[in-house]
Amino acid sequence: MTITTRVFGFAAMLALALSPLAQAGEGLKINKASTALLITDPQNDFLSEQGVAYGLVKDNLKKLGTIDNIGKLFKGAKKTGMAVFVSPHTLYPHDEKWQARGELHKTMHKINMFHASGPIVAEKFEGSGADFLERYKPYINDGKTTVTSPHKVYGPESNDLVLQLRKQGIQTVILGGMAANLCTDSHMRELMEQGFEVIVVKDAVGAPGEAAYQAALTNYGLIANAVVDTQQALALMH
Repeated sequence: MTITTRVFGFAAMLALALSPLAQAGEGLKINKASTALLITDPQNDFLSEQGVAYGLVKDNLKKLGTIDNIGKLFKGAKKTGMAVFVSPHTLYPHDEKWQARGELHKTMHKINMFHASGPIVAEKFEGSGADFLERYKPYINDGKTTVTSPHKVYGPESNDLVLQLRKQGIQTVILGGMAANLCTDSHMRELMEQGFEVIVVKDAVGAPGEAAYQAALTNYGLIANAVVDTQQALALMH
């Protein structure tokens, strides 16, 4: 096989992976007993108009209807009895001691994004940037949702998400949340590496700009098991 043939072969596979049929997950079925909804970073600093990063993502949120769509996923999962997991991003005062931070994490620390008083301190958490968006709290704080320990950079390698999923017999994850090209993308990658099936909900995410969103979509189409919209995800749940 020549290099040219291999290049064209790869291009064909890439086109197929990004085709509407592949993204829609045609014929996709799930076992609801081993499937969970996972939302990354449904927190004020991204989703509230008062959040420190809201200005960066607001255009994409409004274009996609992200805030409403995440709410629909929460509601749909609860209605069908599907397991729900939340992987939050929270930084504590001891995290200020980090060295060799990436550029984005330098900014996050500088603007106090996702900051809370401490891992065992609830003081000043309510309504903070690290707190959950108010409209999601009935779903998250119902005593049934699994809220993992915080992830610290982008992916779940630093928290207990994989342990919690495995201990509850979850094999398939329906994934949405923030931010599309950062934590959501990183969670998708690690869960795929860990042997889970991942279905990404492309309009229940948000990114800092259209270019970042399109980059995330490209990665979802190539890596995830399927890419669906909110209505397709709700149909799978039901």
